[in-house]
Amino acid sequence: MAYTTDLAKIDTLIAANPNWSGITSEAVARMRLQNRFKTGLDIARYTADIMRRDMAAYDADPANYTQSLGCWHGFIGQQKMISIKKHFGSTKGRYLYLSGWMVAALRSEFGPLPDQSMHEKTSVPALIEELYTFLRQADARELGMLFRDIDAARAAGDIAREKQLQQSVENYQTHVVPIIADIDAGFGNAEATYLLAKKMIEAGACALQIENQVSDEKQCGHQDGKVTVPHEDFIAKIRACRYAFLELGVDNGIIVARTDSLGAGLTKQIAFSKEPGDIGDLYNSFLDCEEVVDASSINGDVIINRDGKLMRPKRLPSNLYQFREGTGADRCVLDCITSLNNGADLLWIETEKPHIEQIAGMVDRVREVIPNAKLVYNNSPSFNWTLNFRQQVFDAWVKEGKDVSAYDRAKLMSVDYDATELGAEADERIRTFQRDAAKRAGIFHHLITLPTYHTAALSTDNLAKEYFGDAGMLGYVKGVQRKEIREGIACVKHQNMAGSDLGDDHKEYFAGEAALKAGGAHNTMNQFAA
Repeated sequence: MAYTTDLAKIDTLIAANPNWSGITSEAVARMRLQNRFKTGLDIARYTADIMRRDMAAYDADPANYTQSLGCWHGFIGQQKMISIKKHFGSTKGRYLYLSGWMVAALRSEFGPLPDQSMHEKTSVPALIEELYTFLRQADARELGMLFRDIDAARAAGDIAREKQLQQSVENYQTHVVPIIADIDAGFGNAEATYLLAKKMIEAGACALQIENQVSDEKQCGHQDGKVTVPHEDFIAKIRACRYAFLELGVDNGIIVARTDSLGAGLTKQIAFSKEPGDIGDLYNSFLDCEEVVDASSINGDVIINRDGKLMRPKRLPSNLYQFREGTGADRCVLDCITSLNNGADLLWIETEKPHIEQIAGMVDRVREVIPNAKLVYNNSPSFNWTLNFRQQVFDAWVKEGKDVSAYDRAKLMSVDYDATELGAEADERIRTFQRDAAKRAGIFHHLITLPTYHTAALSTDNLAKEYFGDAGMLGYVKGVQRKEIREGIACVKHQNMAGSDLGDDHKEYFAGEAALKAGGAHNTMNQFAA
């Protein structure tokens, strides 16, 4: 961040405008640094470059996988990135995820909704903009504190300290990181997808995740009743997203193509096919059909030709067609290859459980065709991680011939198994899941879709239980405030976090000594200085 270089340019600008009384170059330079990103498109271009570099680093070494957490509010995303910078010193490899599920459940004007694309389209780009507003404010706050430290060092005549702080400003790492944003199934046809994609990119999204479900039948990825679309329909939406990126000059934009085929047993359409073996024919080949032996039995049915035989696809009373049982993995592989061959950059395979070999089995097949295929994977709260991994360990031990008589597979969730060898091994597998899956199953990006939905509920429950119980005010003090102070949580100074000190700085720029500032001796925030 060329702070000193910018100062010289601003000096020249102010000198050319002598009527700009009271305007100082240092104040302008500071405000510019605190607002590095002027538009959402600036953010999208900057973060797309980050993702592309991270993808290349992963291709070189799968240990370079990336991570994110789903955040349903700007403040939550802000606090997450502040925490990451505090604990790890860098935001490298850490993103944000914008979950359509949480938008539906928490951000819809209709109130809480299931993840069925029933929320307003505008709520998604609005949340992207909100997240980046809070991340930019985190930059402004942290830089503001550095500037105050510079002023203090200067006033004390500590030149070495001042230079050190100036260097920190020059090398400042922003809280602004990539957001992978869920565009669901596009909220309509390809044109609707394109229009929404533009809004999301203009808000700052560098990566759009789109799924191959029917828009008006869309279901949460971990619920039943999912309905997929033929590949040509999905390809049109991938193209729509790419056109949106290119129109807006975000040439490096990333498209994440999600397939729900593993759990989706239904389709709304028979795919159009020009010739045997084309993509439409391959899609139709998975349909559950019965041979027509008597033409008189046809009553308004759709009939297809399969290997020279007339076949009737099974159609449900809902007018949906059914795929053959057990074809999910094959359809996922076809979906993935087709998406990557038609403009997608990353894949997302929605699974019903966190099982590395299940994921790897499909990825291996995709990589036979496209060697650098990479996944974004949902480390979903919809999985019972404890139970799944204890069952995986149990089954592995049985296969190895190990004695499992001390364990009841049907009751492995029990607290009685927490301190056992099986429980410990399962926990270790959970701990290393992301690293192991990145290496074995091609997972470039690990995310948890809706963790902050659960953490908000849990922390609120803990506080309510104590505060409204016998602990009273101690429930808040001991359970929240004392921990904030001792663990260095920035929000303990909530006025500072909300921008009070930033406002004081601006007041001083605007009014000089006449500024009425909030941060005086009587500000109770001073109680948290120790």
